[in-house]
Amino acid sequence: MAKFASDAVLDGTLEIINDCTLMTVCNAQPTTYAEAATTFKLADVVMAGGDFTISDGDTNGRKVRVAAKSAVPIDTTWTATHLALAVSGSSTLHFVTTCTSQALTAGGTVDIPAWDIEGADPT
Repeated sequence: MAKFASDAVLDGTLEIINDCTLMTVCNAQPTTYAEAATTFKLADVVMAGGDFTISDGDTNGRKVRVAAKSAVPIDTTWTATHLALAVSGSSTLHFVTTCTSQALTAGGTVDIPAWDIEGADPT
């Protein structure tokens, strides 16, 4: 028997990302909000619901596209290795991913390209 999940089920998982109000560029993998917002944070940018778009996945399933952000001010000099999405009002860390390793210099800016979080159809 085949397996099935409606788009509404898959979207429910992705819709929590719409609550994120903060994206941080980090120098290590944060596992808590404090690490994402303070300990490992090199740069941060405010996010809003319009920064997230849910659609069909590239192969199957569904995805949420995180909008690109340009000229994000860099607060700390270090090498960027991760991006984190969090809800600042509730101090909740929702998602962490790796990024292209890049040396950042305090006082400069960094461009964050659009990226996807994808959930596959059940198999």
